[in-house]
Amino acid sequence: MLSGLLPRGGYLFALAVLLGSLALVFATWQNARERELHAAELEFVGKTDEVVDLIRQRLVNYELVTRGGAALFASVARPTPRQWQAYVEGMQIGERFPAMLGLGFAGYVSGGGLGELQLEWRDAGYGILDVRPHGRRPFYGPILYLEPRTIANVQAVGFDMYSEATRQAAMQAAAESGEARMTGSVHLIQDAAEKKTGLLLYLPVYRGGDRPASVAARRESLQGWVYVPFRLDPFLAAALGSTAYRDARFRVYDITGGAEELLFTTAIASGEEAPAFQHSTTVESYGRQWRVEFDSPPESLAAPKLQGLQNMLGLGLFASLLMYGLAWMLARTEGRAQAIATRMTEEYRRSELRFRVAMQYSAIGKALLDSEGRIVEANPALAAIVGQSPDVLAGSRFDALFEDDDTDTRTTRRFVATDEQGVYRSTRRLHREGGVPRHAQLTFAPVPGNIDQDIAGLVQVEDVTERVRAEARVHALNRTLEARVALRTRELSLANQELEAFAYTISHDLRAPLRAIDGFSRILFERYAGAVDEHGRDYLGRVRKAAARMGELIDAMLKMSRLTRSELKLERIDLSQVATEILEEQHLADPGRVVERHIQPGLEVTGDAALLRNLMSNLLVNAWKFTRDQPAARVEVGFTDDADGGEFFVRDNGAGFSQDYVDKLFRPFQRLHSQGEFAGHGIGLASVKRIVERHGGMIRAEGREGQGATFYFTLPNPTRVE
Repeated sequence: MLSGLLPRGGYLFALAVLLGSLALVFATWQNARERELHAAELEFVGKTDEVVDLIRQRLVNYELVTRGGAALFASVARPTPRQWQAYVEGMQIGERFPAMLGLGFAGYVSGGGLGELQLEWRDAGYGILDVRPHGRRPFYGPILYLEPRTIANVQAVGFDMYSEATRQAAMQAAAESGEARMTGSVHLIQDAAEKKTGLLLYLPVYRGGDRPASVAARRESLQGWVYVPFRLDPFLAAALGSTAYRDARFRVYDITGGAEELLFTTAIASGEEAPAFQHSTTVESYGRQWRVEFDSPPESLAAPKLQGLQNMLGLGLFASLLMYGLAWMLARTEGRAQAIATRMTEEYRRSELRFRVAMQYSAIGKALLDSEGRIVEANPALAAIVGQSPDVLAGSRFDALFEDDDTDTRTTRRFVATDEQGVYRSTRRLHREGGVPRHAQLTFAPVPGNIDQDIAGLVQVEDVTERVRAEARVHALNRTLEARVALRTRELSLANQELEAFAYTISHDLRAPLRAIDGFSRILFERYAGAVDEHGRDYLGRVRKAAARMGELIDAMLKMSRLTRSELKLERIDLSQVATEILEEQHLADPGRVVERHIQPGLEVTGDAALLRNLMSNLLVNAWKFTRDQPAARVEVGFTDDADGGEFFVRDNGAGFSQDYVDKLFRPFQRLHSQGEFAGHGIGLASVKRIVERHGGMIRAEGREGQGATFYFTLPNPTRVE
């Protein structure tokens, strides 16, 4: 083998190549990693400078707002509250500066001038100026104007900001410098119920509108301060509104005067990786000094290209190991190749043996065909199907075994000649020696032969004669079944015609005797009422009532028969509206009754509008009728949700019924109450049952004597709209 021929120096050289390549890969990777980290850090520092610039620019915008208010004082000695309100509304502070709570003015008043200011305020019609906190002080800085006019801003008017040390320091610094000055962290008056970091920016206003040259002159000419209160958190959020800076993580410390106070910090998720870089910068603005400390994302996010370097390192290591393994692979190639060749030879022998066994012992006939459609080899199963021995079949044309026309023969030849890469199936009549023709299902599949062996495909032959005969019997049964269905349909049509003839007979033939009975009894009563006694007249009245009752029953029976013969016209129906209209009609017909009605809104179904109105009318008229004797009558219509889809219900607290007779409720002309108690024909609930069943639903009833009844029914596609 080659591994035995290689000198020991070759293995040492391979090892040297491995060590050298590993050293080169690691050095290159380390250098590229340091460059990438340095570039990512510079990008991070640049982004922090952009964030600081955005904060500065936002503060400048706030200063411009205060200077606009100061300019108003330059044009008017002291603007009125209405003028101040109009100016602030025109600034649209709420939309442009979400963090700003308003724009205000605090006057500068000496201890002796406070009373004059309060009198002036009251005489001008502005109300009482209550300066808080109370007490005598040398100077005051009360809030006189603060817009927009929210509840919190209105309550802040009168607060003496000069009385609080942090605010006073910024106000004095602004007055002496003539420039805008900002406070440290304060608790804003508007945030009385919340602890939020608030800041105020003051701009002094001098009489005459100009800034005096000296500090003493500024103090003497000071009229007050225009100021803006704002919350730091939304201020920073608005300043960094761009998505490019919204994920910045930083902390803001106020380090003015040497003290350190945390003003703001971004939230960091627990368990988050340490930042890759940190950077700190100092911001001096409006008399305050802030230190802003920035944290970069973790290394994987701050320098995403490092992942590519990791891949490069892995690739370099892989290349080094690959070169090292080449020497060993060359030595072992020959032995492995020989082992593979031996194994493939054995696998080929086993594959050939499996194919021969499958051909020999398969219960399905199989034959190998050459490119001319001749049988190269046939198994015993095929010989048994055609009634010839395998030796006789070898060399014969496969198409000669069948009794089909030339079309299928050409199909077989074309298949084996073109070596199609697919499976082809057909059913043909097989000629069996000494027997009747059989049906065979053929499955052709391309099978390659050995080198220089003319084998184009494999055909499987399966005797399906019994299956073909069974299919023929099934087709015959289907034709018989169709004839039976047609016969039953014709019988049903005749039955429907007989039913219509019966209904016609009831409607016309039975009404004539009833009209005769009613007419002659009426004539007898009118002409001979004096010739008969009281009992006779009572008998005549009963005859007429019975005839009228008979007519009503005939009408009811005809109406019920039409329910099963009319065609359904499906549409979307609002049962809540239908129930409301029916109960309102009952109330108009019987205005003397007071019935409590509860109808669940939004009950919708799909069905025939006329039939569903008939259904609801029968149930609700019954409920109205059977609650007649209840002092507090109540009728409910609703829907119950459950796992089976739910049911509609109509409930009343009327006479009710015994649950023992519930099976009689839906039978025609079956009544559980006498005609004297409650009038009716006994077919209303039978009609309800037929309507529900025609829509594919079911109906049931629950009740107790003297405690009311509930009818539950289902309809297709129920919907309850909230």
